[in-house]
Amino acid sequence: RIIHFVMKNQAGEPFTRDVHGQAGQTAMQVAVDAGLEGVAADCGGLLTVSLAMLRAPAQTDRITAATADEQGMLDFTEAARQAGFRLSCQITLT
Repeated sequence: RIIHFVMKNQAGEPFTRDVHGQAGQTAMQVAVDAGLEGVAADCGGLLTVSLAMLRAPAQTDRITAATADEQGMLDFTEAARQAGFRLSCQITLT
């Protein structure tokens, strides 16, 4: 699978990077393995920090659905919650 990451550099300008991932990997694992800066992996995928948020694609058949635990964590994030955002440690490629 190819994941299309759209990120912003330090100047706030958007850039894209396509990286390969495999079924069973999380978006966080793929980003860290690819050396993408800006995707915090502080929790190690344990759903404890809620810093590594990504906008998930509309094609939900390619990723797992959000669990109740993830939804609960997103409800208590410091930033205002936006539709379509997920925790990268909880987005598993199918």
